[in-house]
Amino acid sequence: MKTKAVRLYGKNDLRLEEFDLPEIKDDEILVKVVSDSICMSTYKAVTQGEDHKRVPKDIATNPVIMGHEFCGDIVKVGAKWQNKFTEGMKFGIQPAYGPLQTPGYSFPFIGGDSTYSIIPNAVLEADCLIPYDGDAYYKASLAEPMSCIIAGYHENYHSIYETHTHVMGIKEGGAVAILAGVGPMGLGAIDYAIHCDRKPSLLVVTDIDSARLERAATIYTVEEAKANGVELIYLNTSEGDAVAKLRELSGGDGYDDARNRRCRLCSDERRISGWHLYPDRCYYQSQHSL
Repeated sequence: MKTKAVRLYGKNDLRLEEFDLPEIKDDEILVKVVSDSICMSTYKAVTQGEDHKRVPKDIATNPVIMGHEFCGDIVKVGAKWQNKFTEGMKFGIQPAYGPLQTPGYSFPFIGGDSTYSIIPNAVLEADCLIPYDGDAYYKASLAEPMSCIIAGYHENYHSIYETHTHVMGIKEGGAVAILAGVGPMGLGAIDYAIHCDRKPSLLVVTDIDSARLERAATIYTVEEAKANGVELIYLNTSEGDAVAKLRELSGGDGYDDARNRRCRLCSDERRISGWHLYPDRCYYQSQHSL
């Protein structure tokens, strides 16, 4: 089976190539990739090459296929997995199945930037190949970044000082600030905040680009948020004293949870993210910025 794929050979060395995949083993599955969304983490892997913690050191001679937010159709199933998967079944994938080994970073025959890939046994054993019956492939691709957003919300915690108890998740009915929050991941974070089962009462979303803020406000409107019990405010932090304005919007009490959704913060946003949160409050920085 031939595949065409984007492979990484070193720092900023991407090559679109056609090559033969090996025959699948009894514990593997052959898939056709239909949709793959692009993540900033992929850009980071491309620029760092073999210095990236998930990328093998020998990619100059054993290149890896890029892309980890993908879905498609199952083409052939090894004997071990025929009781769970069938040919023609649609699938999604959770790529982060284990420590420092990830499809789209670490393997020569699996990645979203390919026409065909081989799902290795390790991914299948971890139950990270997920049957999908949705109406559009792109939705399954976007499940991975959305799962990162949801995980971020659930990773937040608050401490009960007297008992040293950690209460997981954002504070229900509290105040949340999403800094640099109108890019793709930020929009997902807004969506989850106003539709999840643990909503804030106040959600302030910042950016330094008026056009981006205006676009976000048409996608997730103040009215829609209000109907879900959330006061949503979009704020341009490039205008005036951003810290003072954020204090004012919170009623002077500050924010229970703050989140950064951009890969790099501008100077105003660095100042804001360093602003004091009380001991039982939580600041979360997107994993895509690490």
